[in-house]
Amino acid sequence: MSSGFGLIVRFELRGDDSAAAFDELVSRTLAGITAHEPGTLAYVVHTVPDEPNVRIFYELYADRAAFEAHEQQPHTKHFLAEREQYLSGVQVTALRVQAGKGPVSA
Repeated sequence: MSSGFGLIVRFELRGDDSAAAFDELVSRTLAGITAHEPGTLAYVVHTVPDEPNVRIFYELYADRAAFEAHEQQPHTKHFLAEREQYLSGVQVTALRVQAGKGPVSA
């Protein structure tokens, strides 16, 4: 089986107006991911109960090549170009699957 590749991304949004617009951008991006990315095994967006202007993304790819294919998709390029106007900060943590239960194992 593949080793898997993942990311956790913490987005800090500028404010309530930014949050709604960012969430709409994410919704459109997810439609493209769902339709065109079989190597993207999970792409989950979380809100944080006590931090309304924070979004946490959990992304899991079959392998590094699937992540690189994701980065080249038109919907992803659009998201990357548009997101900056809504953000006050971004923190990215790359992950490598070590152990667990799911579609990708170590």
